[in-house]
Amino acid sequence: MKTTPTSNEALPPEVPVPQTVLKYEAEVHQGGRVELTVPFSPGARVAVFVIEESFEATHDLVSAAQSSLDFWDNSYDDEDWNKV
Repeated sequence: MKTTPTSNEALPPEVPVPQTVLKYEAEVHQGGRVELTVPFSPGARVAVFVIEESFEATHDLVSAAQSSLDFWDNSYDDEDWNKV
């Protein structure tokens, strides 16, 4: 007899399936068309998420992250972390 677990019963853990994730930056062409060359076989099924890039929203954060590591060179912070 097959039973269905109730909300109080533990469900078997799901087995993660390894997937390849790729990020592309592309320009939208005439008619809303985007072209990408991907490393998958013809006929392979893929899921595509399209998010409009907002340069202004992230530019300052990316620039700050890439410009200096001085933020991490902090003797007070080092002292606190060395005690952990």
